Amino acid sequence: MIVNDTEYIRQAAATRVQVLSEALPYIQQFAGRTVVVKYGGAAMKDSTLKDKVIRDVVFLSCVGLRPILVHGGGPEINSWLDKLGIEAQFKNGLRVTDAPTMDVVEMVLVGRVNKEIVALINQAGGLAVGLCGKDGNLIKARPQGQEGIGFVGEVCGVNIKILETLASNGYIPVVSSVAADETGQAYNINADTVAGEIAAALGAEKLILLTDTRGILKDYKDPSSLIPKVDIQEARELIATNVVSGGMIPKVNCCVRSLAQGVRAAHIIDGRIPHALLLEIFTDIGIGTMLIGSQFTS
Repeated sequence: MIVNDTEYIRQAAATRVQVLSEALPYIQQFAGRTVVVKYGGAAMKDSTLKDKVIRDVVFLSCVGLRPILVHGGGPEINSWLDKLGIEAQFKNGLRVTDAPTMDVVEMVLVGRVNKEIVALINQAGGLAVGLCGKDGNLIKARPQGQEGIGFVGEVCGVNIKILETLASNGYIPVVSSVAADETGQAYNINADTVAGEIAAALGAEKLILLTDTRGILKDYKDPSSLIPKVDIQEARELIATNVVSGGMIPKVNCCVRSLAQGVRAAHIIDGRIPHALLLEIFTDIGIGTMLIGSQFTS
C-alpha cells in the first residue's frame, strides 16, 4: 500500500512539474502584459470555485502579469432587491433599473461584492484595490437608450490612468460595473461591456470572459463541439448563421469589438472548471474558445 502511495505522490509531483514547465514560455511571453478578466456566473456563486479564481488572479500577478478583474453581481442584486421588497424586472435581457433599483445595484456591487472580492484577493496574498467607474473618472457612462429600462448605461469613455497607476505598482484593480454620466447620475452597465472597453483602452494582451459554458459550441447542446479558435471574420459568420445565439451573442460581440480596437486575444471560457484561468493562459491546448483579430492569424 505504501509503495502505491509513494508512486501516486511521485506521479502527482511529476504532473505539477510538467505543468509548471509548460507554463514557463507563456509566463515569459506575457510578463508585464495586461490581462482583463470578467468574473461572474457560477465561478462567483460557488465558494470553492471562487477561491480558485481568486488564487489564479493572485498567481497571474505573482508571475509578472497585470490582471484587472471586472465583475457584475446579478444574483446578489436580486437577493437584496427581494429583501427590500423591490421587484426585479428584465426587458430584452437587461435589468430595468429605476431609481430605487439603481440605489440597490450601486450599494450591492460597489459596497458588498466589490469589497468581498478585494478582501479575498488580499487574503490570498495579492494586493487588491476596489474601484467603480466613478473612481478617477475611470468610466464615463451614457444612457443605453432603450425605452423603459431606466438607468442602464453604456460606456462612452475610459480614462485608464488610475488602472495603469495601480497595475504598474503591483496592485490588482477590481472594478465594479457602475459608472456616472457628466451630471453625476449613476448607471448600471453590463460587466462584459465594461471589461471589453477597459481591455481595448489599455491595449490589453487578453480579455477573458468567465462564463457558464465551455466556449463557442458548433452545437450548443453538445459540449464536445467546442470551437477552440476563431478570428473576427469567423466569429461574425457564426453569429450570422445562428451558430452563436441567445446570451452568447453579446459576449462574442464584446470580444470582437475589443479585438477590433487592438486587444491581442479574447477568450470565452468555462468558469465552472477549477483553475480555468490558468488552464487557458498557461497550457498549450487551453480549455475554451480563443478569438483573435485577423491581423494576428499569421
